[in-house]
Formats: sequence, structure tokens, C-alpha cells
Amino acid sequence: MQGFIIKLNRAREEDMIVSIIAEESLQTLYRFYGARHSPINMGFKIDYEAEYSLKSSIPRMKDVIHLGFSWMGEYERLRLWQQFIALFHPHLKDSESIGNFYFDLLNDASARWKDQNPKRVAIESYIRILDHEGRLHRELNCFFCDLPIENDISLIRAFLPAHQNCSHTLSINPKGFEWLYTRASTLFLDDNEVERLWYVLNEGL
Repeated sequence: MQGFIIKLNRAREEDMIVSIIAEESLQTLYRFYGARHSPINMGFKIDYEAEYSLKSSIPRMKDVIHLGFSWMGEYERLRLWQQFIALFHPHLKDSESIGNFYFDLLNDASARWKDQNPKRVAIESYIRILDHEGRLHRELNCFFCDLPIENDISLIRAFLPAHQNCSHTLSINPKGFEWLYTRASTLFLDDNEVERLWYVLNEGL
């Protein structure tokens, strides 16, 4: 099976507890350290087998193959990818069944990561997550004062809309906001707006 590594916890010596978004589930596996084992790291997409045993509640990861991306040799893209993918574990850790949405989302994002601005890819992916989870607030009422927002739309954590004066943050231009919310596209957001939303995204999914 295949999956994306979203968290690594060191166990005894060099062994690790590995959390993975697999094709249809969130999995936690035990990874024994060994000289013949292929290296793994946060954000890697891998092919692997899960070996179950009556002696342990956590299956063992075996036969690991790293399914690398062409951009992984680019430090900045890799750093942003690991920063983005690390957000998924605290968000999904208590979920029992997640279906294939998140795996497919990361597959799509990883394919676009090389040729597009990674921060834009992450923001567009996050909009898709909010929409999938029913958390995309399309009603333009300010999170702080609950009054309608007619202009100067600002987005706070979870991309909740707010008046710029209430949130004291950078506003989003109306066309950029419309395309983001209706088409999951950052096409009409400028680089300053993208930087601001990347900062908001890193507060947590």
C-alpha cells in the first residue's frame, strides 16, 4: 500500500512510530531500525506493507520503498512541503476513518509542488479541505462582530471571514477572495496576500 508520512516519533534506540495518511485510512506503524532499511523522513510518499502480530497492538512497517518526487532535491520546496504536511497529524489524529480524500489531496498537491508556488498550492488545498469538511464559511459575516462584511475582507484562522478593522490583519481583494472560495484558486491573490494566508494556514488546519 502507499501513503504519506505525516509524523515520526522516535521510540527506543533508533526505532520509530510512524503516522501515515494511507490510501483510505490514517495508520500508525512501528518501524524497526536496521542497516538494510531504506531511510524515511517526514513528508515522504512510500510504498510499504503492514505486518500484524498478536504480540503488539501496532503493526510493523516492512518492505518500504521511497516514492520520491523530482523536487525533493530543492531545499526550500522540501522545507515548505514538510511544514505543510506536518499540519495533518494534529488535525486527523483522532479520526478513525478518513476515506481517500486526504491521500488524493496530497497526491495532487505533490504533483503541483514543483511547477507552482508551493504556498499557493497549500492554500488551494486547504480550501478544498475546509469545503470537504463542511467548514468553509461562505456567509460574509464577521467572526468577531457578526455584522455583514461589504468590503475589506480579512481571513483569520480556519479562513474565517472578518472585517479588517476587527481582525487588524491584511485584507483580501474581492476578486481574489471570490476565486479562492468558489474555485479554490489563488490566481487573483497577490504575493503579499498569499504570504498572509500561508501564515494563517500554519496556525493549524
